[in-house]
Amino acid sequence: MKHGKKYVEAAKLVDRAVAYEPADAVALVKKTAVAKFDETVEVHIRTGCDGRHAEQQIRGAVVLPHGTGKTVRVLVFAKGDKVNEAEAAGADFVGGEELIPKIQHEGWLDFDVVVATPDMMGVVGRLGKILGPKGLMPNPKAGTVTMDVTKAINDIKAGKIEYRLDKTNIVHVPVGKASFTEEALLENFNALMDAIVKARPSALKGQYLRSITLTSTMGPGVKVNVARY
Repeated sequence: MKHGKKYVEAAKLVDRAVAYEPADAVALVKKTAVAKFDETVEVHIRTGCDGRHAEQQIRGAVVLPHGTGKTVRVLVFAKGDKVNEAEAAGADFVGGEELIPKIQHEGWLDFDVVVATPDMMGVVGRLGKILGPKGLMPNPKAGTVTMDVTKAINDIKAGKIEYRLDKTNIVHVPVGKASFTEEALLENFNALMDAIVKARPSALKGQYLRSITLTSTMGPGVKVNVARY
């Protein structure tokens, strides 16, 4: 893959042989984010888990103290009083059964997070094949299947993110924008790492965190020292 001049210059600032302390890694990622748009800063965590075993799955959510810098559109599946509650809490879309064909047949996916009350999961379950692969399926562990829709919406709008293993046992999570201050990015990164460390599956033998890389959308990867975790 051929990289542009800006990337090549930015990459020279990163010593690939070094695993940086988090604060230094954050500073480097900010320095190497040279695209014309406000790049997203992401963390990629390679784990020693085997996600094919249910007891080694990692999945959960954490509220980043400074949010992600992205406006999140929330869809809530609810009925009765919960519809009004969801609207009052600032949900972008609220509905029930009538949204199924819109998503199934019209390909409507103008939302980033789906919340559902438990009594709506039978309806939402019919969308499993569409929402599942996109990581949009509501899940009790992530706090998106709940009767407390107000709290769920507030948390999401405040910067709550979900983390989960992908097929290669890596967790990919955004922790902010390149325009954030170093302090804000570091606090978000630390909040995420605290949650990931606590989420270590008890069934896992051997090394849990194999590598941690911080990167901006278009910038080079910066390795973070795993030893401290």
